[in-house]
Amino acid sequence: MTYGYMGTILRIDLSRGSIVKEPLDAALREQYIGGVGFATRILYDELKPGTDPLSADNLLIFTTGPLSGTLAPKSGRVDVAGRSAVNGMFGACNGGGDWAPELKFAGYDAIIFMGKASHPVFLWIDDENVEIRDAHDLWGLDTWATADRLESQFPGCQVVSVGPAGENMAGLASITVGYHHSASKGLAAVMGSKRLKAIAVRGKKDVNVARPVEFMERCNDILKYIKVREENPVKGVPAILAGIGSPQEMRIVDEEWHTTNFMWGNSRTRRKDFWTKEIEENWRETQESVRTRLISCYNCPMKCGATVSVPGLPTYMMKCYSKLTYTMAAYSDLDFGFRIAQRATEYGVDGFSAPQVMAFALELYEAGILTDADLPGMPSDVEGRFFWLLDRIVRREGIGDVLADGTYWAAKRIGKGAEKYDHNTIKKHEQLPLKLGMLNPVYYLMYATGEKINITQIEGQFPQAPFPTGEEREAFVKDWIHVPDEKFKQYFLDWEPRGEHSNPYYPTVEASCNIVDWQEKMHYIDDALGMCAGLSSFPLKPPYHIHNYPALISAATGIDFDEPGLWQAATRNRTLLRAINVRRGMRRADEKPPENHWKKRFPELETKLLDEYYKLKGWDNQGIPTKASLHDLDLDYVGEDLEQRGIISDGQS
Repeated sequence: MTYGYMGTILRIDLSRGSIVKEPLDAALREQYIGGVGFATRILYDELKPGTDPLSADNLLIFTTGPLSGTLAPKSGRVDVAGRSAVNGMFGACNGGGDWAPELKFAGYDAIIFMGKASHPVFLWIDDENVEIRDAHDLWGLDTWATADRLESQFPGCQVVSVGPAGENMAGLASITVGYHHSASKGLAAVMGSKRLKAIAVRGKKDVNVARPVEFMERCNDILKYIKVREENPVKGVPAILAGIGSPQEMRIVDEEWHTTNFMWGNSRTRRKDFWTKEIEENWRETQESVRTRLISCYNCPMKCGATVSVPGLPTYMMKCYSKLTYTMAAYSDLDFGFRIAQRATEYGVDGFSAPQVMAFALELYEAGILTDADLPGMPSDVEGRFFWLLDRIVRREGIGDVLADGTYWAAKRIGKGAEKYDHNTIKKHEQLPLKLGMLNPVYYLMYATGEKINITQIEGQFPQAPFPTGEEREAFVKDWIHVPDEKFKQYFLDWEPRGEHSNPYYPTVEASCNIVDWQEKMHYIDDALGMCAGLSSFPLKPPYHIHNYPALISAATGIDFDEPGLWQAATRNRTLLRAINVRRGMRRADEKPPENHWKKRFPELETKLLDEYYKLKGWDNQGIPTKASLHDLDLDYVGEDLEQRGIISDGQS
C-alpha cells in the first residue's frame, strides 16, 4: 500500500482524446514529496525550453500532496503548473476549497494535460471512470455557473474551471477551484488554450496513512496549538498579521495598514492620512452588510474567506487583500470594491493583476498616451471606466486585447512612452502595489529572486519590521519555537528601527540571505505537501514549522523524513525550478525590483545581497545552479543537460 499517496497519475492527451493511468514513481515521492515538486520534475523532463505557452505542446499539471485529503488541518491545496502565458517562465499557482482532496478520494495524485482539444471539453472523474466530455453547453458560462451546472449533473463532485477570461486566453485570467479563486500566473490562459473548460471529480476512496495513531496525535497537537494562537495574537504587529491563517481581511475591518502603506491608483499615490474613524465606521457598515458568513477550505478550523452578497448581485466568495485591490486602484470605496469583485470573480479574473492594469490604462489616458480613439465609448466616471475596461479585457476586445496580458506587455504594445508607466512589474508580472521608503534587504532579495511571482509565496515567519523596543523583541522570541536555528532569534533581537542596526544595512547581508532562504524553503515545503501557507509558511508563529513537519509527514507516508532531509527536498524542488527558468533564458539581469520600489536605493548593497544569496543557494554569479550544487541534490542529469546547452561552461565545478 502507498501511504499518503494514491499511487496513480492521470495523463490526458486532449489532442488524441487518450487517457492513461500511470503508476506514481517511488523516487518521485521520496525526492520531490508531491505538489509543485512533482510538477517541477515533470516539466523539466518533458517540456522543451522553447515551447509556446499557448501551444498544444505546453503541459498543464494539477497536483496534490501526501497530506491532501488527510485529517491534517488545512491540507486541501491544489497546485497548478505549466509554462506561464504571461512571462514564458515556470508558472505555478495554488487554490483551496475541496477539489484536491476529492481528486485523492478518486484515486489520483496528479493530472497531466497534454495537447489541445478540437472543441470545448471537460474532464469527468468518478473513481476509476475517467472521461473527456463535450463542454459546448459550458463554454461561455461564468465560473460559478459552471460549478453549479456540473454539481447539478454530478451530485457531490468538486469542480475546477475557467471563466470567459480563461476561455479567451487572457493572461490576467485565473483558475477557479470550486468557488475559491487560485492565482493566475497565466495558467488559466493555458487551460483556455487547451479548450479545457473544467475538471469535475468525485471519489469514494480513503487516503490511508502509515501510522494512524501517531498521525492523529500530531494532528490533535496542531489543533490545540491553533486554539492557543487564536487566543493569543502576536502583539506589536498590524491586525491582519497578528493571527494565523490567510490574512483575516474578511473578519477584520481595520484596514489602516493597507490603505496608508500600500499605493493607490497605478501604484503611484500613498494616502498616509486616508484612514479615519469615520471611514472605518463606513467600511465596517459596508462590509458587515454584505458579508453573509465566514467560510473555510477543506478540513480547516480557520475562516479566512467569506461569502459576499451585494444587493442585486449573485453571491460570491472573497478572501484576503482582494477586497481592496479594485477599491484602491480606482481611488474609490469598499462598496465599489465589493461590486466589481463580484463581476471579476464570475469572469475568472486575477484580483491582483487586473486592477493594476486598469489603473495603468487610465493613467495613460490622463497622460494623453491613450486617447478617446483608443477607448471609444468609455464612461466618464472612474467606477464606470473600471467596469468598462474589465468587460473588454475579459473579451479581449479593443483596448482590452492590449491590456489582457498585463502591464508589461501592454506597455510594449502601446509604446509612445507607455513603458515608463510600467513601474511595478518584476519578471514581466505585476507585483503588489507597494512603494516603500528605505530599502529593506530581506524584501529586496525576496522580490528580486522569487520565481513564483507572488509576494504571499515568499514572505512569512520572520517579522516584516523591527519592534520598537528591546523588551518587545525579547517577549516575541520567548516562545518562537519555529526558527530552524537560534541565530534567527538573535537577528531579530538586534534589529532596530533606527541606527546602525536598521535598514538598509541590517539585517546584515548574511542574515538577510539566511532569512530569505528559510522563508522560501517553508513555502516550497507547503507547496509540495498540499498544505496552505496560512498555517505554515506565511504567518508569524504558525502551527506547522520545520521542527514538527518531518514527524507528521513520516507518520502519514511511512517515508522517514528528518529536518535535514525535508530541507534537502525543498532545496531540490526550488533549485530544479530555477534550472527550468535559466534554461528558458532567465539571468541575473531579470532579478531586480522596479526602480522606484524604494525611494532610497543602495546599488552596491543590492549587488552584494544578490552575490551572497547566489552563493548560499549554490548558484553562480548569473544565478545559474552549479554542477556541484546540482550533484549534491542528486540532479546530475540537470547539470549535464545545462552543460550540453552551453548554459554551464565546461569544467564548472
